[in-house]
Amino acid sequence: MFRPDIEAASTLAIVASSHEPLLFLDSKLRVIAASASFCRAFEIDPTGIMGAPVTALGNGEWSNARLVALLNATASGAAEIDAYEMELNRPARPVRHLLLNARRLGDGHPEFLRLLLAITDVTEERASSKIKDDLIREKAILLQEVQHRIANSLQIIASVLMQSARRVQNEEARGPIRDAHHRVMTIAAVQEQLSATTIGDVQLRPYLIQLCHSLAASMIDDPKRLALTVTVDDSLTPTNVSISLGLMVTELVINALKHAYPGTRGGTIAVQYRRVGTGWTLSVSDDGIGMPDEPPKPGLGTSIVEALARQLEAEITVTSGKTGTTVTIEKNRD
Repeated sequence: MFRPDIEAASTLAIVASSHEPLLFLDSKLRVIAASASFCRAFEIDPTGIMGAPVTALGNGEWSNARLVALLNATASGAAEIDAYEMELNRPARPVRHLLLNARRLGDGHPEFLRLLLAITDVTEERASSKIKDDLIREKAILLQEVQHRIANSLQIIASVLMQSARRVQNEEARGPIRDAHHRVMTIAAVQEQLSATTIGDVQLRPYLIQLCHSLAASMIDDPKRLALTVTVDDSLTPTNVSISLGLMVTELVINALKHAYPGTRGGTIAVQYRRVGTGWTLSVSDDGIGMPDEPPKPGLGTSIVEALARQLEAEITVTSGKTGTTVTIEKNRD
């Protein structure tokens, strides 16, 4: 039989006066006491709440099968309700998101077993979180659209440069225009690849494979004579780092294609990237003729690679001989 008179007056007073929505229940899930804040928050008449089953509160919106099962499990000692989120649906009212916590009280005797149920309204927090998530999604869509437009614009510029190169009769003057065309096409490929990437870290393997595929397609006339291979581990890097790595690979591959294989000489250019501890190593190697004894003055490509390496706080090492040239860019730690 339900007897609220056996409860300590101090316990009932504490529950009733709490600033947080609280329910004090017996083992049959009947209300022994409810805080005034609970009644106000959920528009429940405090005069008829004593002894009522929790499932009968309000217009039955608390008759949630999952909640009842969890409360019974808590009463039996099999579980505790810890940050259980529940939607409270009431007629002609907005849905409210509640966070529930329940604890079993008492000395184990069924007659004195009690449950304390605390309710926190997180409706506003969930709404704010949804707004934030929506904004992030909109930003991602906008960023991808901008990247796609940039890639299209770069391809148009590359087409204009190629047309200009065809009109120029002087081979010496045509060379820089072709170099500019190759660089613009490569950056366009980088942008196109990144436009398919969501905000956050970039998977390097598909990114660099696609980049090198674009380079090979635009610069290698005879795939049987020259090959470009890519070996990359499962690394993820921030977008800005990926762009820098891609641009360095572009310049180093272009340099190898221009200088390592004169005439009809063939070979393979290998691009490799791997994580090393908390740092990384990027290398571009060829099996061409090697560098001359007196290397030429650094060109635009070399300057770009050096500037990007400094930006990433990485060091460049060049080794060259009769079996080819290897450029290694290494960062000891992130």
